[in-house]
Amino acid sequence: MTAHSAPAIYIQLKNRVTVPKGKGVLLRDVAYLITDPEWREPLYSLLLLDPVQSDGNLILIDLLTVIPKIHELVPGADIQPIGEGRTLVQIEGPVEARKPSIALFVLVWLLLFFGSALTIMNFHADVSMLEVQVRTVEMLTGRRDEHPYVFQVAYSLGIGFGMVIFFNHLFKKKWNEEPTPLEVEMFLYQKNIDHYVVNEEYSKMKSHGDESSRLPERGERS
Repeated sequence: MTAHSAPAIYIQLKNRVTVPKGKGVLLRDVAYLITDPEWREPLYSLLLLDPVQSDGNLILIDLLTVIPKIHELVPGADIQPIGEGRTLVQIEGPVEARKPSIALFVLVWLLLFFGSALTIMNFHADVSMLEVQVRTVEMLTGRRDEHPYVFQVAYSLGIGFGMVIFFNHLFKKKWNEEPTPLEVEMFLYQKNIDHYVVNEEYSKMKSHGDESSRLPERGERS
Protein backbone atom coordinates (compact mmCIF):
# COMPACT_ATOMS: atom_id res chain seq x y z
CA MET A 1 0.00 0.00 0.00
CA THR A 2 1.40 3.37 -1.01
CA ALA A 3 1.71 6.42 1.13
CA HIS A 4 -0.90 8.10 -1.12
CA SER A 5 -3.56 5.52 -0.23
CA ALA A 6 -2.70 5.54 3.49
CA PRO A 7 -2.31 9.19 4.51
CA ALA A 8 -1.37 10.60 7.87
CA ILE A 9 -4.36 11.87 9.77
CA TYR A 10 -3.98 14.32 12.66
CA ILE A 11 -7.13 14.35 14.76
CA GLN A 12 -8.12 16.51 17.72
CA LEU A 13 -11.40 15.81 19.48
CA LYS A 14 -13.49 18.74 20.67
CA ASN A 15 -14.23 19.04 24.36
CA ARG A 16 -18.02 19.32 24.18
CA VAL A 17 -20.40 19.63 21.24
CA THR A 18 -24.14 19.94 20.71
CA VAL A 19 -25.96 17.92 18.06
CA PRO A 20 -29.65 18.36 17.15
CA LYS A 21 -31.96 15.53 18.15
CA GLY A 22 -32.61 13.04 15.35
CA LYS A 23 -29.30 13.76 13.58
CA GLY A 24 -26.42 11.31 13.34
CA VAL A 25 -23.09 12.28 14.87
CA LEU A 26 -20.49 12.82 12.16
CA LEU A 27 -16.75 13.08 12.59
CA ARG A 28 -16.93 16.78 11.63
CA ASP A 29 -19.19 17.34 14.63
CA VAL A 30 -16.68 16.10 17.20
CA ALA A 31 -13.19 16.54 15.71
CA TYR A 32 -10.75 18.73 13.84
CA LEU A 33 -8.69 17.01 11.15
CA ILE A 34 -5.47 17.68 9.27
CA THR A 35 -4.92 15.31 6.36
CA ASP A 36 -4.66 15.15 2.58
CA PRO A 37 -7.35 17.27 0.86
CA GLU A 38 -8.79 14.26 -1.00
CA TRP A 39 -9.58 12.50 2.30
CA ARG A 40 -10.79 15.50 4.28
CA GLU A 41 -14.44 15.54 3.15
CA PRO A 42 -14.96 11.74 3.26
CA LEU A 43 -13.52 11.68 6.79
CA TYR A 44 -15.57 14.64 7.97
CA SER A 45 -18.72 12.93 6.61
CA LEU A 46 -17.95 9.68 8.45
CA LEU A 47 -20.91 8.63 10.62
CA LEU A 48 -19.76 7.74 14.13
CA LEU A 49 -23.10 6.87 15.72
CA ASP A 50 -26.82 7.34 15.35
CA PRO A 51 -28.18 8.26 18.80
CA VAL A 52 -31.30 6.53 20.08
CA GLN A 53 -33.63 7.44 22.93
CA SER A 54 -31.93 5.04 25.37
CA ASP A 55 -28.59 6.83 24.94
CA GLY A 56 -29.88 9.83 26.88
CA ASN A 57 -28.94 13.43 26.14
CA LEU A 58 -25.21 13.09 26.94
CA ILE A 59 -23.04 10.65 25.00
CA LEU A 60 -19.32 10.05 25.47
CA ILE A 61 -17.29 9.44 22.32
CA ASP A 62 -13.84 8.01 22.95
CA LEU A 63 -10.96 8.15 20.50
CA LEU A 64 -10.60 4.37 20.78
CA THR A 65 -14.02 4.03 19.15
CA VAL A 66 -13.26 6.64 16.47
CA ILE A 67 -9.98 5.14 15.24
CA PRO A 68 -11.48 1.80 14.08
CA LYS A 69 -14.14 3.64 12.07
CA ILE A 70 -11.46 5.76 10.39
CA HIS A 71 -9.50 2.61 9.57
CA GLU A 72 -12.63 1.13 7.98
CA LEU A 73 -12.75 4.10 5.63
CA VAL A 74 -8.99 4.55 5.21
CA PRO A 75 -7.23 1.21 5.83
CA GLY A 76 -3.68 1.57 7.08
CA ALA A 77 -3.99 5.29 7.82
CA ASP A 78 -1.41 6.73 10.20
CA ILE A 79 -3.60 8.37 12.86
CA GLN A 80 -1.92 10.92 15.11
CA PRO A 81 -4.17 12.01 18.02
CA ILE A 82 -3.74 15.49 19.52
CA GLY A 83 -5.10 16.64 22.88
CA GLU A 84 -7.69 14.82 24.96
CA GLY A 85 -9.00 11.53 23.67
CA ARG A 86 -12.70 12.01 24.29
CA THR A 87 -15.58 14.36 23.64
CA LEU A 88 -19.03 14.85 25.15
CA VAL A 89 -21.95 15.04 22.76
CA GLN A 90 -25.09 16.75 24.03
CA ILE A 91 -28.26 15.83 22.17
CA GLU A 92 -30.44 18.91 22.02
CA GLY A 93 -34.10 18.92 21.07
CA PRO A 94 -35.86 21.72 19.20
CA VAL A 95 -35.94 24.93 21.23
CA GLU A 96 -39.41 26.32 21.72
CA ALA A 97 -39.61 30.10 21.55
CA ARG A 98 -41.13 31.21 24.82
CA LYS A 99 -42.02 34.74 25.79
CA PRO A 100 -40.02 35.84 28.83
CA SER A 101 -42.08 36.16 32.00
CA ILE A 102 -42.01 39.69 33.38
CA ALA A 103 -43.45 38.53 36.71
CA LEU A 104 -40.74 35.88 37.11
CA PHE A 105 -38.03 38.43 36.25
CA VAL A 106 -39.35 40.89 38.84
CA LEU A 107 -39.60 38.14 41.47
CA VAL A 108 -36.01 36.97 40.91
CA TRP A 109 -34.78 40.58 40.87
CA LEU A 110 -36.49 41.32 44.19
CA LEU A 111 -35.15 38.14 45.80
CA LEU A 112 -31.60 38.95 44.70
CA PHE A 113 -31.89 42.62 45.70
CA PHE A 114 -33.24 42.09 49.19
CA GLY A 115 -31.10 39.00 49.77
CA SER A 116 -27.94 40.94 48.89
CA ALA A 117 -29.04 43.91 50.99
CA LEU A 118 -29.70 41.72 54.04
CA THR A 119 -26.35 40.00 53.60
CA ILE A 120 -24.48 43.32 53.53
CA MET A 121 -26.43 44.72 56.48
CA ASN A 122 -25.85 41.60 58.59
CA PHE A 123 -22.15 41.73 57.80
CA HIS A 124 -22.00 45.40 58.81
CA ALA A 125 -23.83 44.62 62.05
CA ASP A 126 -21.35 41.82 62.86
CA VAL A 127 -18.32 44.10 62.45
CA SER A 128 -19.96 47.17 64.09
CA MET A 129 -19.66 49.19 60.90
CA LEU A 130 -21.70 52.12 62.28
CA GLU A 131 -19.26 52.63 65.12
CA VAL A 132 -16.36 52.36 62.70
CA GLN A 133 -17.89 55.02 60.45
CA VAL A 134 -18.63 57.32 63.41
CA ARG A 135 -15.05 56.94 64.62
CA THR A 136 -13.66 57.52 61.11
CA VAL A 137 -15.65 60.76 60.69
CA GLU A 138 -14.54 61.90 64.14
CA MET A 139 -10.89 61.32 63.20
CA LEU A 140 -11.32 63.25 59.93
CA THR A 141 -13.39 66.20 61.18
CA GLY A 142 -12.47 66.40 64.86
CA ARG A 143 -16.06 66.19 66.07
CA ARG A 144 -18.28 63.23 66.82
CA ASP A 145 -21.38 62.74 64.66
CA GLU A 146 -23.64 59.84 65.62
CA HIS A 147 -25.27 59.87 62.17
CA PRO A 148 -22.59 60.56 59.52
CA TYR A 149 -25.04 60.47 56.60
CA VAL A 150 -22.67 62.06 54.07
CA PHE A 151 -20.01 59.46 54.80
CA GLN A 152 -22.57 56.63 54.71
CA VAL A 153 -24.00 57.75 51.35
CA ALA A 154 -20.50 57.97 49.86
CA TYR A 155 -19.67 54.57 51.35
CA SER A 156 -22.83 53.02 49.87
CA LEU A 157 -22.11 54.45 46.42
CA GLY A 158 -18.55 53.15 46.71
CA ILE A 159 -19.82 49.62 47.41
CA GLY A 160 -21.98 49.72 44.28
CA PHE A 161 -19.17 51.13 42.14
CA GLY A 162 -16.75 48.56 43.54
CA MET A 163 -19.15 45.71 42.68
CA VAL A 164 -19.43 46.97 39.11
CA ILE A 165 -15.63 47.09 38.77
CA PHE A 166 -15.18 43.69 40.42
CA PHE A 167 -17.73 41.92 38.24
CA ASN A 168 -16.55 43.82 35.15
CA HIS A 169 -20.13 44.14 33.99
CA LEU A 170 -22.88 46.76 33.88
CA PHE A 171 -26.05 45.43 32.26
CA LYS A 172 -24.75 44.24 28.85
CA LYS A 173 -21.58 46.34 28.86
CA LYS A 174 -18.18 44.95 29.85
CA TRP A 175 -15.28 47.25 30.67
CA ASN A 176 -12.68 44.95 29.08
CA GLU A 177 -12.30 41.51 27.54
CA GLU A 178 -11.42 39.76 30.80
CA PRO A 179 -13.99 37.20 31.97
CA THR A 180 -16.15 38.20 34.90
CA PRO A 181 -15.92 36.22 38.16
CA LEU A 182 -19.39 34.82 37.44
CA GLU A 183 -18.28 33.63 33.99
CA VAL A 184 -15.21 31.97 35.53
CA GLU A 185 -17.35 30.21 38.15
CA MET A 186 -19.80 29.03 35.49
CA PHE A 187 -16.89 27.74 33.40
CA LEU A 188 -15.45 25.82 36.35
CA TYR A 189 -18.90 24.49 37.23
CA GLN A 190 -19.45 23.22 33.67
CA LYS A 191 -15.95 21.73 33.62
CA ASN A 192 -16.61 19.82 36.85
CA ILE A 193 -19.90 18.54 35.46
CA ASP A 194 -18.13 17.36 32.29
CA HIS A 195 -15.49 15.53 34.34
CA TYR A 196 -18.20 13.85 36.41
CA VAL A 197 -20.16 12.78 33.33
CA VAL A 198 -17.02 11.44 31.66
CA ASN A 199 -16.09 9.40 34.74
CA GLU A 200 -19.64 8.06 34.99
CA GLU A 201 -19.70 7.09 31.31
CA TYR A 202 -16.34 5.35 31.57
CA SER A 203 -17.60 3.48 34.64
CA LYS A 204 -20.69 2.35 32.71
CA MET A 205 -18.58 1.27 29.74
CA LYS A 206 -16.26 -0.69 32.02
CA SER A 207 -19.22 -2.28 33.82
CA HIS A 208 -20.84 -3.31 30.54
CA GLY A 209 -17.51 -4.65 29.31
CA ASP A 210 -17.10 -6.77 32.45
CA GLU A 211 -20.63 -8.14 32.10
CA SER A 212 -20.03 -9.02 28.46
CA SER A 213 -16.79 -10.82 29.34
CA ARG A 214 -18.68 -13.02 31.82
CA LEU A 215 -21.29 -14.12 29.26
CA PRO A 216 -20.81 -17.77 28.09
CA GLU A 217 -19.60 -18.18 24.57
CA ARG A 218 -21.94 -19.59 21.96
CA GLY A 219 -22.20 -23.33 22.34
CA GLU A 220 -20.81 -23.30 25.90
CA ARG A 221 -22.88 -25.16 28.48
CA SER A 222 -22.75 -24.94 32.24
